Amino acid sequence: MFHLHRHWLLDVLDILLVSFLFYRLFLRVKGTRAAQMFGSLVFILLVSFLAQYLQLNALNWIFSTLKQVWVVAFVVIFQPELRGALAQLGQAPLLSDVFRMGRYGVLAQVVSAAEQLKERGWGGLIVLERDVGLANYAETGTRIDSSVTRELILTLFTPGSPLHDGAVMISGDKIVSAGCTLPMSQSPALTGALGMRHRAALGLSEETDAVIVVVSEERGEISLASGGELMRNLDRIRLRLELTALFGGYRLRLRRFWNRLRNRRPVTADPGDDGAASAPTP
Repeated sequence: MFHLHRHWLLDVLDILLVSFLFYRLFLRVKGTRAAQMFGSLVFILLVSFLAQYLQLNALNWIFSTLKQVWVVAFVVIFQPELRGALAQLGQAPLLSDVFRMGRYGVLAQVVSAAEQLKERGWGGLIVLERDVGLANYAETGTRIDSSVTRELILTLFTPGSPLHDGAVMISGDKIVSAGCTLPMSQSPALTGALGMRHRAALGLSEETDAVIVVVSEERGEISLASGGELMRNLDRIRLRLELTALFGGYRLRLRRFWNRLRNRRPVTADPGDDGAASAPTP
């Protein structure tokens, strides 16, 4: 009896692990050109299992013959997504304490750049990718593929530069592209006083799990969009704390979630504001 029960538990664990791997891969390819190929791959796997179950010898022979080719094709087709998934493995909750310094270095550069943009009266829109892939948005801009530094971010948002009106996309420790176009929020709770950068930040945060830093050149304030909410008037320390909570591991995320739950209140637009909406303060 115990032997059967042990095998049942192993089968359940096996199914859960495979489901988790497919789910993580789906998050990586969602919103990219590889999404359709991923759907085709799932369809082929289902047909393969069905052929084995129904003992369709011809189909089984074809699938078994092409098995090795599929492995190579899978690696080639999904190479960018697999590389991104391996990179994000180091950001998992259990490993975040080991690899946090690399991510914190990126956050420090972003915070410093946002503060400098505020002091100079320049606008800025900085997108930090999390679990959901943003390749389709990155493709709307100009490819950069460079390390994240304060100086480069300031250069990209210098008034009059070709890319200063769009968003800068950051994935891992790289600035992937700049001058990117983001979806505008269509929330009925927002008023016409909301600025374009803030609408774009909210729009992307409503569709993905990305974190977006916004610097308003009209009011000279820093805001942070995440999960469809906008936090306004952040100083350097508060911005650093919020970003650290979002990227710094499960303990900080749980603490931030609990604080937001205790102080939660509806989001309202502040009349007369040029580019921000009120949000609950953790």
